[in-house]
Amino acid sequence: MKNIFAENGLLSRFLPGFEPRTGQLEMAAAVAAILENGPREGREERRSANILMVEAETGIGKTLAYLVPAVLSGQRLVISTATINLQDQILQKEIPLISRLLNQEIPVICVKGRQNYLCYYRWFQYRSSPQLSPAEDTDCEKIEQWLQITATGDRAELAWLSDRSPLWTKISAHSHQCLGNECPEGAGCYVNQLRRRAGAARLLIVNHHLFFSDLSLKKAGYGEILPRYEGVIFDEAHHLESVATTFFAINFSGYQLLDLLGDVERQSEADRAAVRTESLGNAVRGLKQRLERFVALFPLERGRQHLDPLIEKTDQWQVELKGLLAGIERLKDGLADCGGISEGWRVLEKRADELKTNLIDIAGPLERAQNNRYVRWYERRERAVILSSTPINIAAELQQYLYPLVNSCILTSATLTAGGDFSYIRERLGLDGELETLQLHSPFDYSGRTLLYVPEKGFPEPAESSFAERVCARVYDILQISKGRALVLFTSFKGMESMACYLHEHLSYPVLVQGSSSRHALLERFKEETDSVLLAVASFWEGVDVPGESLSCVIIDKLPFEVPSDPVIQARIEAITADGGKPFFDFQIPRAVLGLRQGVGRLMRASTDRGLIAIMDVRLFSKGYGRVFVASLPPSPVVRSIEPVVQFFLDTAIR
Repeated sequence: MKNIFAENGLLSRFLPGFEPRTGQLEMAAAVAAILENGPREGREERRSANILMVEAETGIGKTLAYLVPAVLSGQRLVISTATINLQDQILQKEIPLISRLLNQEIPVICVKGRQNYLCYYRWFQYRSSPQLSPAEDTDCEKIEQWLQITATGDRAELAWLSDRSPLWTKISAHSHQCLGNECPEGAGCYVNQLRRRAGAARLLIVNHHLFFSDLSLKKAGYGEILPRYEGVIFDEAHHLESVATTFFAINFSGYQLLDLLGDVERQSEADRAAVRTESLGNAVRGLKQRLERFVALFPLERGRQHLDPLIEKTDQWQVELKGLLAGIERLKDGLADCGGISEGWRVLEKRADELKTNLIDIAGPLERAQNNRYVRWYERRERAVILSSTPINIAAELQQYLYPLVNSCILTSATLTAGGDFSYIRERLGLDGELETLQLHSPFDYSGRTLLYVPEKGFPEPAESSFAERVCARVYDILQISKGRALVLFTSFKGMESMACYLHEHLSYPVLVQGSSSRHALLERFKEETDSVLLAVASFWEGVDVPGESLSCVIIDKLPFEVPSDPVIQARIEAITADGGKPFFDFQIPRAVLGLRQGVGRLMRASTDRGLIAIMDVRLFSKGYGRVFVASLPPSPVVRSIEPVVQFFLDTAIR
């Protein structure tokens, strides 16, 4: 690795402005060593992966640090990321660089979920429908033209197709609608072509959702999406628990059932001559009515709630549940009668059976719930209800279905520790055995180029009634000093909207607010309008990469503790308490620390950046647990009055 990453190594010849980084070399050597080791024996004499966990803060260059040894290993490896941006960076920037560096072609492919690809069978079914509207017919013509030139069938090529367009869901290649070897369009199938290309590739670039979708299919014995691989590298690994939780859960929704019914109607139309369409039509109409009655049992208030209390207090629960299950069973029987006509009918029958099983497991008697390892909850949306039975802890699933199946597993992110300790992430991901850890601090000069501002003693805490008003006024003061150029992050939409109203009324700089335009459009405008201020929540705490003076100030309204009333969070808190732990310190604080570190990390994106970090939450110093947060932040000088902030920006302007 020294020959590549050292001061006069290969990288210095191929990468303009290359700066040797000790941390990058150290990480690359550690990754290479893990990949070289064979599988080790784990608990119960099962094979277990060699595991490396690396926290590589901004500026280390972690992507190259794992990609170079991955390519040199000669192994088939999966590179799994949380964001499309990072996938694009790997494919368009890093892989071409490494190819030039090593003077070799690198067999690499980006594998997306099946739903990203057009299904020819469903397309021909949809295209032959006589009831298409003029708008739908126009879209179909565009698809026809696209199919003459596309080599991949990937919807990403259809820039004109809205993300909310209902068309794509009717023609895409969902796994539960696949006819497999029986499909008459199998020869031209884009998913089959993708699998063949993936089988010849050495590096498979995927996102976490696809990776765990593949893992959950293997768990259920339904085959696989990805070809067999020897190891996996998770970048942005702090997302793993939340993504894995989604795919190891059991779900049922009105959307799924209505999607099935729509496909039944289309299949009936295609096979009208061979099917008793009247009988199936009655089953479909009856099931839609039963679904409406079942959904009506749920309160109209949107959000996520525990399911068990609703079941207990709803007199008609069992009646409506049995009616809905009976309707699905009747439909399933009708589909089974058509099974001899084509494989399409057998696929539909299988989907109906799976929906029925999931509904029983989630909404049936409590003893059907999988002991105390799962929490049952529902989410009410505008036009539908989603039911879920979610694992409280996914450690056991990872220990059974991931770690024993690979030679090596590397997890990396800029944020994996709380207070310099990996304990939280290790416990949540079931990494209680042997593994190597490496913590690499940012090479950026936080001490000389940044300032951390926290309001003075006596400033209201977030729970106090005066906080909202005072924080708006103080943020306004800071923005006047910084001349805009700020990303202001919030833990709630309510806080963001309150600040937006105040700043629109008082601030002369452009104020951009999440939701007023697409994420991409907002970020582009924020970069171009140097003095603009961007207010945002949620996803903007991560993945915002704006080097230069357009982002000279990151302001965070309060410590990002999650709402403890969320059913899954609440169940995890209760489980930790039952095991004798302290959930606030063992779970809630570490999660909030990781979130805060992600937000703070938006400021320094290049070694030449300068700026202010302002955290408007005095609990950093008024509460004992604040020490954990402070210890996890970059080594920026701390100030608690406005005067040093004024001087900092004056000095910055002079420079």
